[in-house]
Amino acid sequence: MPQSLNWPTASVEAVQYLQMLLRLDTTNPPGNESVAAETIADILRGENIEPLLLASAPTRGNVIARLRGSGEKPPLLLYGHTDVVPAEPQYWTHPPFSGNIAEGFVWGRGALDMKGTVAQQLTVFLLLKRHGVPLRRDVIFAATADEEIGGEDSFGLAWLVKHHPDLLRAEFGITEVGGYNMSVGGKSVYPIQVAEKGTCWMKVRAKGRPGHASMPHDDNSVIHLSRAVARLASEGLPYHLCDAAAGFLESASAGIGGPFGEALSRLKSPQSARQVLDVTLKDHELKPFLNAMLHNTATVTGLAAGYKTNVIPSAAEATVDGRTLPGFTTESFVAEVRAVLGEAIEIEVTMESPPLETSHDTALFRLMVEKLQAHDPGAVAAPYMMTGATDAKYLARIGVPSYGFAPLKLPPGFRYTELFHAHNERAPVDGLGWGTRVLYDVVSDYCA
Repeated sequence: MPQSLNWPTASVEAVQYLQMLLRLDTTNPPGNESVAAETIADILRGENIEPLLLASAPTRGNVIARLRGSGEKPPLLLYGHTDVVPAEPQYWTHPPFSGNIAEGFVWGRGALDMKGTVAQQLTVFLLLKRHGVPLRRDVIFAATADEEIGGEDSFGLAWLVKHHPDLLRAEFGITEVGGYNMSVGGKSVYPIQVAEKGTCWMKVRAKGRPGHASMPHDDNSVIHLSRAVARLASEGLPYHLCDAAAGFLESASAGIGGPFGEALSRLKSPQSARQVLDVTLKDHELKPFLNAMLHNTATVTGLAAGYKTNVIPSAAEATVDGRTLPGFTTESFVAEVRAVLGEAIEIEVTMESPPLETSHDTALFRLMVEKLQAHDPGAVAAPYMMTGATDAKYLARIGVPSYGFAPLKLPPGFRYTELFHAHNERAPVDGLGWGTRVLYDVVSDYCA
């Protein structure tokens, strides 16, 4: 690391970039990410870096920049999205597009998801340029549109992958959700995202015999559907242990030790996992995360049936949010769901995307672990699987695997994941600066 690098100043810079981005209303829909892309492009030009501005539609801007290396190694891509979900200002302590600093936090919609990470990546990118770090590989920075709605017709990364893939090709991509500290069994654990679940949204339907409600009978579609979705909620889906989950449980159990470490270790066995989840960790805040890591999930999110109180309807329908583990196809997942719902229930897949998994046996992953532990001695770093989805699925199509690594040091009791898309989203000022330094150490060591 260059001796002249002033980390207090660099940390302030990262926070200021975040404030700048938070004050740009890029709520999606409609998006309007061009204002963020153009603002970032102006900053890059001010550092003698010429960016590419690529708009897939009016106001749906993306910005990409590249620092050239010797070409000895393939590029590294830093990428994130600049759109945010809607906010309800009346429920916020500080206005969601203010970028206010109060109580040690930067407040605003997108502070965590994910303008904070974009600000960190931009700062790291500029520091590499300013300090003349000799690069043996190109470093690419991309701030893109339309992740929050996305899909195949995305105006952001999906569009770039389809129309400008050569601008994004890299050995690895680094993106959101990973590298933050969580308290597990009294230890500080930093999960690094190496996998994410796939998506399988469904409509499930039950059919029955219509009739007058004054004469009830046993072939009622509402009852058929109610019983089926109740089984889905109570029984769940079978246990499966993928590489990412095994890696998390092995690293975390060894690093934590004690009774909690032993409980995590027992989750690696299908024979003992159910007892651990239902008894040992019954009321633990990590139970939903651990359960989702070890199972495909199918969550009922909507019910619709009937059109008149005195009519037994011929059909009833539920919407189901399905999430698939690495190694599963839509077909194999639907078969698991059908085994619980029953053969009489119709299943219609309305949206699907594949699960992803990146090896955690790589030099880059080991470097991320090393730097986290160097900046937080005694902490545990472990691979993990995100239960949601990111833009990484589009990069996978052109052979670019991703890690979720957006380092952030959180204060005790801070419920990080609960603030995504929630009221009062905010990022810790000190933690953001700490994470910027960790990210810089990883990128500069890997690329220099």
